[in-house]
Amino acid sequence: DPCRPRQVEAGSGSDVMRRRVHTVLLVAVSYAQTTLNFPETRITTLENGLRVASEETDHPTCTVGVWIDAGSRYENQKNNGVSNFLEHMIFKGTKTRSQSALEQEVESLGAHLNAYTSRENTAFYMKSLSKDLPKVVEILGDVIQNSALADSEVERERQVILQEMQELEGSLEDVVFDYLHATAFQGTPLGHTIVGPTENVKHLGRKDLAEFKNTHYKAPRMVLAASGGINHDELVSLAKKEFSGLPFKYEADAVPLLTPCRFTGSQILVRDDDLPLAHIVMAVEGARWSDPDTIPLMIASTLIGNWDRTCGGGSNPTSNLARISFENQLCHSFQSFNMCYSDTGLWGIHMVCEGMTIEDMLHFTQAEWMSLCTSVTESKVNRAKRTLKTNLIRQLEVRGPSSLPSTILADA
Repeated sequence: DPCRPRQVEAGSGSDVMRRRVHTVLLVAVSYAQTTLNFPETRITTLENGLRVASEETDHPTCTVGVWIDAGSRYENQKNNGVSNFLEHMIFKGTKTRSQSALEQEVESLGAHLNAYTSRENTAFYMKSLSKDLPKVVEILGDVIQNSALADSEVERERQVILQEMQELEGSLEDVVFDYLHATAFQGTPLGHTIVGPTENVKHLGRKDLAEFKNTHYKAPRMVLAASGGINHDELVSLAKKEFSGLPFKYEADAVPLLTPCRFTGSQILVRDDDLPLAHIVMAVEGARWSDPDTIPLMIASTLIGNWDRTCGGGSNPTSNLARISFENQLCHSFQSFNMCYSDTGLWGIHMVCEGMTIEDMLHFTQAEWMSLCTSVTESKVNRAKRTLKTNLIRQLEVRGPSSLPSTILADA
């Protein structure tokens, strides 16, 4: 963590060394204990094809959600943005609940209802007390299957989305990653933005939303996943009750399939001299989620590391690129990343620089990338592995009630 405070160790050299060794041993034991205590992922497939996945813990709270294979990658040029638009509409009332009634019911439970759209998925999830699991599953089943999609709400939400798009344009990090996908996967749906172009949002109507929903919101394309203080058998029983009406057949067997991706080495340059800093992303083709190379790429990304001048860190960071950036004042920040999709990925770095240091920063970044192939030492690799393990432990510690584990979805 680049922002973690540095600690000065007092005592003799041998004392300090013993503490460091002791710390490493604690991390190793904690990792082993964490993996041993890791809850089992149980998966059941209903008759209509809906998969029910869960991890049971002793927490008094739970997170329950429905993940659907319906993101911007399943769209075309004409309807790009429809999955995000539909996600916005799902909570605007159903055939049995008005929007205000839905909001009041969720608030009365002390629960949290939210949703998001990505390039490959749309998700709707709730966080609540474990005892309210039946009501949570019932609410999720209602909003997903019986959304009203009223014309008046469509027009109202259209203006909300257009406003959000204007705000998104001010987030240069989001903008530059959209450019990255647009050029890396040009000519393929993975190059689409999630929100879609403004013209599409202005013209998408109820008919477009209903058509997309009827095509993609099918039981075999969904996973009902839960973690926390829940019982898997109870979850399956509730799923049968609340989601048995989900359609599972396609008209003329027209099953939506992912269009194969094609990575294209290229670049996009957008110059605006009024901006004080440049946001730059450089990436190569990575690996899909299930590829064995995903783990080595995660370690490689950890070796490159991240750095932010506002977090301090001095001249002795573990990342060599961070040390060079600090000593030569090459950038304001950088962040390595490893993004995975179902059949491809992107491995690279995002950096924020002043105009006069861009070339130098790119030069040293590429040099560090090359060093991964030629001169990285075993000790550095082992240190990166320990760092990665520590980060995984932190994620495991917040699994159950606070966030739904992505590994449940991967297993399902």
